[in-house]
Amino acid sequence: MTRAARPALKIDVMVDCKRWKDTEGVKSIVRRAVAQAAATVSTTGTELAIVLTDDSAIRQLNRLWRGIDAATNVLSFPSKRTAGEPPHLGDIVLAYETIAREATAEGKPFAHHLAHLVVHGYLHLIGYDHDKEADAEAMEQTERKILRHLNIPDPYRQSGKAVKKAGTRR
Repeated sequence: MTRAARPALKIDVMVDCKRWKDTEGVKSIVRRAVAQAAATVSTTGTELAIVLTDDSAIRQLNRLWRGIDAATNVLSFPSKRTAGEPPHLGDIVLAYETIAREATAEGKPFAHHLAHLVVHGYLHLIGYDHDKEADAEAMEQTERKILRHLNIPDPYRQSGKAVKKAGTRR
């Protein structure tokens, strides 16, 4: 008996801001991070959209959907599951200026911080949360595992500077 092939994960990456300079390199980082997250947590046969935007656009989304009038690094919008339709996980939106500022402040390569936030956003799409301490720890452990596969250092490791939790605002 042969095993059925897994349906491919479809990842649409849209660049909505010129600040994302090397779009092909950025798209590659984003796709690789999502693919590793999906493989690690065994998510298959789905699709999602990732929007690369700026602080102004993400601030508007944050105000509209969360009631918070501030820019943030990443927002996730899980889709409602509908029977009979292709499973669309949802959308992830990332803000260039906030990500760049955080990477610099934390002494991390931009690409590593971006990949971490993509993984963080992806985990939100599939139901992970960090509202309670136990849930936050489980989410962080899963992020660490995925990032290890991507050869990205533990983003929560203390290195003399305060490390900001992903998905929170300053």
